Amino acid sequence: MRAVKIGIAVAGVIAATPASAYEFGYSGYASLPGVTVGGATAGAPPPGVYMFNQVGVTVANIVGPGAPNINGNATPVHVSGAATGLLWVPGWTLLGATYDAVIVQPWFAVDVGNPVDAHPVGFHNTYFVPAELSWKLGDSGFFAKAGFGFNAPNGNISGANGLAGIGNPWWTFQPEFIVSYLKDGWNFTANVSREINTKNSITDYHTGDIVHAEFTATKAIDRWTVGPVAFYVGQVTNDTSSAFYKGAINSNRYDVWAVGGLVGYNFGPAQITVWALDRVSATTSGGTAGPPGVDTAAISKGYTVYGQLSFRLWGPESAAPSRLPLVRK
Repeated sequence: MRAVKIGIAVAGVIAATPASAYEFGYSGYASLPGVTVGGATAGAPPPGVYMFNQVGVTVANIVGPGAPNINGNATPVHVSGAATGLLWVPGWTLLGATYDAVIVQPWFAVDVGNPVDAHPVGFHNTYFVPAELSWKLGDSGFFAKAGFGFNAPNGNISGANGLAGIGNPWWTFQPEFIVSYLKDGWNFTANVSREINTKNSITDYHTGDIVHAEFTATKAIDRWTVGPVAFYVGQVTNDTSSAFYKGAINSNRYDVWAVGGLVGYNFGPAQITVWALDRVSATTSGGTAGPPGVDTAAISKGYTVYGQLSFRLWGPESAAPSRLPLVRK
């Protein structure tokens, strides 16, 4: 699936801020960028049921032409999150591929400083992946995976526009495609997905499509895994405003690039992975919510640290893996 959101799929990095990206109070993406690089690959584990628990901390500032500030000081954003997910691999094959399904439930606490001063806490929308198909391309070491997931609007939703809490009052559909080279301890993975949003059911505002591209290049040495990771996230189609905002758009496009590193340790029955990413570039434009000629666009820029524990809950003993090749989402 998309390695998911395996956890931290936070949509409220700057929740409830009048200067946040896209619709007022929305962070600009349903899944926290970089969340999948710690475990998602195009491969599939042996049949069984797997669990993953992920935590993450983001420390950032709101940047961009419309970023709020006090005496030139940027508005800080702190996000703490946790997510629990289940991966089911029943052993089925379809079109020559291994089938799996995933469900993830994230929770977040967000702290946005002055002059915004917002502190939402709660459950984000549940992420469902009803189908992923993983193809092994002979003995080449290459794998390809295609999947489809969606966020249901069942998180903590509050406020006049539905965005004062952590949840989002709309559906987000997310097709994904992953390519991996997995051989001799090497893991080279590119994971691309696209968020396709429906209209906000309260305001009729429609946030444009968001593309995530996440990259991993690691090497397993005995029980250790180390290597660089990176991501790109950007909005690729324009927002459509509504009468609720008198046609105003807070921010229309953005591009964010981040680089970092990963280290993991395989205990056998469980695997722990930690990775950190610094957003080295964050640009945004297209805000029309201010006076003519004033761009109100804003986005967050900073760093995120993730930690993940993954393990098998159930499966045939003969299929027990010596190394968990994924557990993502």
